[in-house]
Amino acid sequence: MNPDQYVQQKAAASGSSFYYAFLFLPRQRRAAITAFYAFCREVDDVVDDVSDASVAQAKLAWWQGEVAQAFAGRPSHPVMQALMPHVPAYGIEQGQLQAVIEGCQMDLEQTRYLDFAGLARYCHLVAGVVGEVAAHIFGQTDARTTAYAHKLGLAFQLTNIIRDVGEDAMRGRIYLPISELQQFDVKAHEITRREYSDRFTALMRFQAERAHRLYDEALALLPDADRRAQKPGLMMASIYRTLLREIEADGFQVLHQRTSLTPLRKFWLAWKVQALGRM
Repeated sequence: MNPDQYVQQKAAASGSSFYYAFLFLPRQRRAAITAFYAFCREVDDVVDDVSDASVAQAKLAWWQGEVAQAFAGRPSHPVMQALMPHVPAYGIEQGQLQAVIEGCQMDLEQTRYLDFAGLARYCHLVAGVVGEVAAHIFGQTDARTTAYAHKLGLAFQLTNIIRDVGEDAMRGRIYLPISELQQFDVKAHEITRREYSDRFTALMRFQAERAHRLYDEALALLPDADRRAQKPGLMMASIYRTLLREIEADGFQVLHQRTSLTPLRKFWLAWKVQALGRM
């Protein structure tokens, strides 16, 4: 398996909503975003799949070294071998890849966030920076598109957090800010025990309303000049926001299950944006 085949398999196997948006890109841009997405999956999988924190830290440290080595012209991992040919064309910076790794390290060092400002810092690293790189690969021409990409990345990450509350709690992580748990009088042990209540529903409604607000703010920031080029991001916004609405319609039953959309529905939502320009 060559590096391009490796990253293609990594991206496709994830079943992510991102994959469906990549399908409509021209070949070179699709190859670049697939390689970048595979890099993000590799480092994120370290946190999710390695139970020993010291081993996970060592693996992330290896990735930090691998990124530095790749930018020095010596990539050894197939993901970096696939990604590096695209770096000059799309202005991908070493600091951006290192920021994604830093965000994953936060998952090993911090399982709770005091307030939303702290959570937003984490989201910036694992989602905002990813959005920034993706926007350039998609074909950004206006500097203002970066602000759109960061805000949309934050909306995506908050949607993930809402969807994965129960799953994350089983791993010992609660991303919902402590100050907001206190605001709605929801105890951490209620989440880990999968105990639903009107208080929990109100807390999750608060989270969803903020995410919707961020989607609206992000879309308002996208300059007209880049709207066509940034269609893949709009496809992802359509898929993620539909997922968020499904969770809302189901009464935020996120403690014991992981809500998802079928592959066919994701493809349909992406196609609607591509062909009809509708979200």
